[in-house]
Amino acid sequence: MKRALTSLLLLFSCVAFAEENPRASASPPVFDTPVFDIHVHLHDGAESLREYRAAAESAGLAPIGLGAMWFGGPNQAQAGDPDDIRARNDALIGMAASDPAVMPIATVHPYDGQAALDELERIAGRGVKVIKLHAHTQRFDVDDPRLLALVRKAGELGVVVLMDNANIVAGDSENLFSLAIRAQGTKFVFAHIGGLNFRFWNILPLARTAEGLALENVYFDISGTVLLAADSPIEEEFVWTLRNVGIDSLILGSDYPQLSLADTLEALDKLDLSDEEKAKIRGGNARRLFGL
Repeated sequence: MKRALTSLLLLFSCVAFAEENPRASASPPVFDTPVFDIHVHLHDGAESLREYRAAAESAGLAPIGLGAMWFGGPNQAQAGDPDDIRARNDALIGMAASDPAVMPIATVHPYDGQAALDELERIAGRGVKVIKLHAHTQRFDVDDPRLLALVRKAGELGVVVLMDNANIVAGDSENLFSLAIRAQGTKFVFAHIGGLNFRFWNILPLARTAEGLALENVYFDISGTVLLAADSPIEEEFVWTLRNVGIDSLILGSDYPQLSLADTLEALDKLDLSDEEKAKIRGGNARRLFGL
């Protein structure tokens, strides 16, 4: 009798704990809203895509779309070989043509001058909606006039410019802020939302009060940084920043294969955001921005 009573009390204690701590008894979150991952590096083309999908499926995920890049890290496109860049862009565009879930993210190098502008116009004609530029690994200066000419051309063609913003280089966010002001006809997505310098972007609400500085052309992907912020001492400030820059300006990104989509979604789910805000970040904002 005593043993039965002890077991009953233990059961009641577990139920009470679960009610007070729902995460303790909950299974991994199931997302009933579409997921679009803007930041996927396919270093080995179709094989990398199969591996990405297998990893997602093993975590119970089936993203409706992904922004696919053939480059990243040591594979980044360098200046001086526009023919190689063209060939790689064509391979990516060809792969995406047979897979409606894949949005090809091509690239050029601003220091290739007219060749880069010509390639940008060519790939835009082939349906490319986004290009990715990475100042650190492509070794270009964000203040260089050749970059400004390139991103302004992208704006004229309706091509979104995705740029690294992990603050690997000092002054990264400040330089990108200035670029977005000088090219307000171009839509930018700044990847990693500034890394651990995400605080800088809280300037946007103030900047937008200035006449002629709506800065509605600035978006962010939260890849990487969301993993650092979730369940950390800076989480509350990170959420405050997300709302300051505007929930409608945020896009999900994993930065695969360096980071996984499952871990990114789990980190986002931990943030103190509403279900509606999370749904916009998971896929709603990307579908609107890219006309998907």
